[in-house]
Amino acid sequence: MIWKRNASTCIDKSQAPGRMSRTVALLAVLSIAAVLGSFAVGYYKIPLSRLPGVLLGGASTELDVLVRVRLPRILAAYAIGAALATAGSAYQGMFKNPLVSPEILGVSAGAGLGAALSITLEFPYYITQTMAFVFGLAAAALCYLAARRVRFGQTVSMILAGTMIQTLATAMTTLLKYLADPNDALPAITFWLMGSLTKVDMDALLFSAAPMAAGFLILFAMRYRLNVLTLGDEEAMSLGIDPRRTRAAAIVGATLLSAASVCMGGMIGFVGLMIPHIARWIVGPQYRRLLPVACMAGGCYLLVMDDIARSAMTMEIPLGVMTAVAGAPFFLYLITRQGVERS
Repeated sequence: MIWKRNASTCIDKSQAPGRMSRTVALLAVLSIAAVLGSFAVGYYKIPLSRLPGVLLGGASTELDVLVRVRLPRILAAYAIGAALATAGSAYQGMFKNPLVSPEILGVSAGAGLGAALSITLEFPYYITQTMAFVFGLAAAALCYLAARRVRFGQTVSMILAGTMIQTLATAMTTLLKYLADPNDALPAITFWLMGSLTKVDMDALLFSAAPMAAGFLILFAMRYRLNVLTLGDEEAMSLGIDPRRTRAAAIVGATLLSAASVCMGGMIGFVGLMIPHIARWIVGPQYRRLLPVACMAGGCYLLVMDDIARSAMTMEIPLGVMTAVAGAPFFLYLITRQGVERS
C-alpha cells in the first residue's frame, strides 16, 4: 500500500525527472488537443478546419456558438476535472485511504441540498450557485468541528461525521424533491443533481474562479507537507510539522476546489477517486509530481467525458451519469485490488 511507504521508498524510477518532464509535456499536448477538438463537438457542426476562419472572420452565428456557448463550457469542464482530481489526491493522502474521494466530507451532498433549496424557492441561477457553494463549505466545516472534539482518532471521526452529514443532506434533498413542484422545480433539481454543464456561462465560470484559484494555490503551496502527512502524525511531528494545522489547511484547499466544482457543474462523481490513482501509477506518490499530473489528467478526462455526453446521442447525457458509468467499474477494481493486497 502506498500509504505505508516510508520516505525513502517514495523515490523510485517512476518519478525520474526525465519521465516527469515527458509526462507533463504529453499531458500538455493532450490538453491542447482536447480543448481544440471540443470546439468542433456539438449539435451545431463546425469543422476544425473552419475554426481559424470563424475566429478571425468577425461577427457570425458560428462565432457566437464558439465564444458564448462552447468556450465557457470547455473551460468549465477542464477546470472542474482539474479541481476534483487535485482535491481527490489531497484527500487520499490526508486520510491515508485510497478509496477516499472529494465527497468524503459531505461537500457534494451539502452543495446539492443548497441547490435543491434554491431551486425549490425559485431563486435565480446565480443564487443557486451561491447557496450550493455555501452549503458545501458548511458541510465540510461541520465535519471538521465535530472531529476536533475527539482527542484521538480524528481522521476516522471526520470520515464518520462526513458520512452522517452526507446521509442527512441527501435525506433533506429527497424531502425537497418530494415537496417541489413536479412540473418545474422537480425536473430542475433532478437534472442539477445528475451533473451537467449546459447552464454554464462566463458569469458562472467567473463565480467559481476565485475559490478554485485559492484552493489550487493552497494545495500546491503545501505539496511537501502533504507528503509528510501520508507518513502519519507521529512522523510529521518529529519533522517539526503540526499535523492538525496542516490537515486543516489542506482540507480548506480541497474543500474550496470541491465546493466550487459542484456549484458550477452539479454532482459529478468518481473523477476525484479515479484520476489520482492513475496519476499515482504514472509518477508515483510524491505530491510535487502527483498534483500537477492529476490536475492536467483530470481536466483532460472530464473534457473528453463532456464531449461524449453532448455528442453520443441526439439528446445530451448528464455528465454525472457519464463519469459514473466510467468510474464505477474502476471503483470495483480498486476494492478487489485492495482486498487482494490485504489478504
